[in-house]
Amino acid sequence: MNERQLAYFKGKLLAWKDEILRESKGTVTNLKAETENHPDLVDRASSESDRALELRTRDRQRKLISKIDEALRRIEDGSYGYCEETGEPISLGRLEARPTATLSVEAQERHERRERVHRDD
Repeated sequence: MNERQLAYFKGKLLAWKDEILRESKGTVTNLKAETENHPDLVDRASSESDRALELRTRDRQRKLISKIDEALRRIEDGSYGYCEETGEPISLGRLEARPTATLSVEAQERHERRERVHRDD
């Protein structure tokens, strides 16, 4: 992968991380603002359900930020864009679709097949 491609993916990853962090700040603000006590049980249940969904979404995004940080570290150490399993280059199309990818399409498919086999046991 050349320097221009690495710079492109680094910019894409940083922008993605910034977007997630901006959204999470909005969530914190909304959760602080929405501390009202609903007298109606249905309204209260709906509010609690919305809050739980928002917190689950933020937890998934927190995990995604760690994957983004790991991808940025791989860019810095020169291992970004190479499959962790085979050492072969990951296609640019796959990295464009999933910039945090650590496995080539073939290695990912093998991994998923193994997971399905072990899950069925």
